[in-house]
Amino acid sequence: MPHSIRCVLYDLDGLLLDTERFYTVVTQEIAEQHGKTFDWTIKSRIIGRKAHESARIIVEELELPMTPDEYLASRYTRLRELFPDAQPLPGATRLTQHLHAVGVPQAVATSSGRELYEIKTAHHRQWFSHFQTVVKGDDPEVREGKPAPDIFLLAAKRLGFAPSECLVFEDAPSGTTAARSAGMSVVVVPDPNMDRSLYPPPDQFLDSLEQFRPEDWGLPAYRN
Repeated sequence: MPHSIRCVLYDLDGLLLDTERFYTVVTQEIAEQHGKTFDWTIKSRIIGRKAHESARIIVEELELPMTPDEYLASRYTRLRELFPDAQPLPGATRLTQHLHAVGVPQAVATSSGRELYEIKTAHHRQWFSHFQTVVKGDDPEVREGKPAPDIFLLAAKRLGFAPSECLVFEDAPSGTTAARSAGMSVVVVPDPNMDRSLYPPPDQFLDSLEQFRPEDWGLPAYRN
């Protein structure tokens, strides 16, 4: 593994915060209203993508009688109700707080837009203050969403590091492709339901962030 890592970039949904299950619940509710079933065959295609692109795939695959914009509007209220309850995934706070304490620059690069990001992180302000920058999916400088590399390249630029100096943590195939296309190292922590063959080969697969060993990447080891 490369030992030239100087900064760390993270996806948000399904990697730092346990929010993907909320998207699944709400989409299942909408699908059932129209006699359809939303499952991991479709979920695996949309995870990590911008909202409108995900909505287009869902509407087309499930043949829902609505436009992507109408689908997004129909789920909006329910998501706003659920997101404030989002909790950190195992190992997320320990890793990010450790790297913050030892001075490793960190950023979040999320496909979520600003409004939903604020709702998801409302109860975690102190934790998210440990990130030097947060790049959101509706940032005007992000021309193309994941799997394009734009969001990771912008995060690296704002931190002041070259892509080769960045380590990305992702849970989604689209985000993994984006990190690879950006020329960055990538550690993937997939949902247990995800087929790992859908991912471009990462540098490392983990079952949980709890398994990550910073010293394997030339980063300061955890303090006992």
